[in-house]
Amino acid sequence: MVPEGFSRVAAIDCGTNSIRLLVADVNPATGELLELDRRMTIVRLGQDVDRTGRLAPEALERTFAACREYAGIIRELGAAEVRFVATSASRDAENRDDFVRGVLDILGVEPEVISGEQEAEFSFTGATKELKGRDDLTKPYLVVDIGGGSTEFVVGAEHVRAARSVDVGCVRMTERHLVHDGKVSDPPTEEQIAAMRADIEAALDLAEETVPLREARTLVGLAGSVTTVSAIAQELPEYDSARIHHSRISRDRVREITEWLLRSTHAERAAIPSMHPGRVDVIGAGALVLLAIMERTGAEEVVVSEHDILDGIAWSVA
Repeated sequence: MVPEGFSRVAAIDCGTNSIRLLVADVNPATGELLELDRRMTIVRLGQDVDRTGRLAPEALERTFAACREYAGIIRELGAAEVRFVATSASRDAENRDDFVRGVLDILGVEPEVISGEQEAEFSFTGATKELKGRDDLTKPYLVVDIGGGSTEFVVGAEHVRAARSVDVGCVRMTERHLVHDGKVSDPPTEEQIAAMRADIEAALDLAEETVPLREARTLVGLAGSVTTVSAIAQELPEYDSARIHHSRISRDRVREITEWLLRSTHAERAAIPSMHPGRVDVIGAGALVLLAIMERTGAEEVVVSEHDILDGIAWSVA
């Protein structure tokens, strides 16, 4: 039963590393979002896209399998409207028509391959809508969404003032800098880390051409790399969204965790109880992106949000 004044909607966000679903009842008049189902599947759609320019057949099949599962949930919960947004990997691929056709067959909606700027708008709305009225957080916000293939930077208070998407993400940086002889270095060398850091700094230079990163007073961090760093910082016995959402991590703690992740082996990272198996090889790169942003902006802490582009997509449907 959908409450009066609410609409039941489904939002799907398909990124480079994961595909995620949110089914929620939303009330645009009151700004309420009642979550019914939120889930994530690591599909690594962007596998080798940086190198080949194409979506791999096995990556497409993993993604379509997740879509079939999500279609069942959407039917069961009776969502009236569905919006499917696809981001970095499918923007970059030559064979993205194969992806579009497959999604349309399974879910009955065409994936919208959105620009980095649209992605940023959705992320900002999703992350900041519930921060309104908080007197412990100073505006403007800098919202950073560290994805698999790209990172979005958005500065704004009530609305987006400036946004930019740059091609640094945990999967792209790992594949570009930390893979040797077809395998992820375990652990990476100092030279590999330095090359990755230089790439990230160049991307931050690019972002700063458009977005006044240093003018923001509150840094809000989104997506799996940031939430995983929060789980590690809190030493959680398992991944716990409620404990992670709106947690705060100091820059010193982020630096400590990042340095450990980049020195650790695959087995050591896999043993972290809150670590998703699909993030084990890419979390070091993701954490380094977060650390570089905090150092560049001078942010003393990051406010971690579990609400992000998915919530923004849900609001856009309503």
